[in-house]
Amino acid sequence: MLNRIRPIFLLFMLMCVGTTYAQFGFSHEIGFIIGPNAFQSDYGERNDFETNIGNVGAEFGIVHYLNFSYRAECNCFTRYTYFNDHFKVRNELTYTTVNLEHFGRYVGDDKVSETANQLRAMSGNTRVINLGTQLEYFPRSIREFESGGYLLAPYAALGAQYHYYTPTVESSLGRLTDPDVLPIKYQDAYRNESSSTWSIVASVGTRYKLTEVSDLLFDLRWRYYFSNWVDGLNPDENLYPENKANDWSFVISFGYIYYLDF
Repeated sequence: MLNRIRPIFLLFMLMCVGTTYAQFGFSHEIGFIIGPNAFQSDYGERNDFETNIGNVGAEFGIVHYLNFSYRAECNCFTRYTYFNDHFKVRNELTYTTVNLEHFGRYVGDDKVSETANQLRAMSGNTRVINLGTQLEYFPRSIREFESGGYLLAPYAALGAQYHYYTPTVESSLGRLTDPDVLPIKYQDAYRNESSSTWSIVASVGTRYKLTEVSDLLFDLRWRYYFSNWVDGLNPDENLYPENKANDWSFVISFGYIYYLDF
């Protein structure tokens, strides 16, 4: 347990260090985000539209930004550099919950095999705590946007996150240890226990200037986990190559950002 919590603590300390140094030339922004999370995993059929829109959950949390272009303590802009005027650091702590089930042609109403019945009876859930940092790049001037020069500030971002996840796999047919409950590919390939992993995240989005000290946020994010166990399933990729990819997700976020005066 301590080994799993330690990376979260280290990331949190790094964020705190950045926040401390923000008093010497940076400023802070804080806000919240919420939106749907389309979770792509070993549930359902790959590249299937029904799967893509069926296994959708929710993600919400808080975000914190280091703004290098503005110094709140003097109510002034920092000395101009390209980095200060086009980059921000985003730290965030979010929570994801997704209910999972099988979709696609293999569980259609016309399928009457034992495997189809087993797949239809399966369900799951994963709950994930996400903590991480991204570097955001704004092609347009951050100073001009914050001065009201334009309403939209598009950006692209890249970063990493640490995840502590708790999956649940179950079946309405009975106990998972019963050999007649799960399809062969999922027998001995499920895990109902918490664990942790990392991911790489990439985002595109935009800020909308709402007031002098607040923005609205719209963000599209792709997250690729460095594990195939986040959903609780991990069939042998050598026998079932359709399940070889690690879990990943696509998140649409809406948010509100407020500029702090300290």
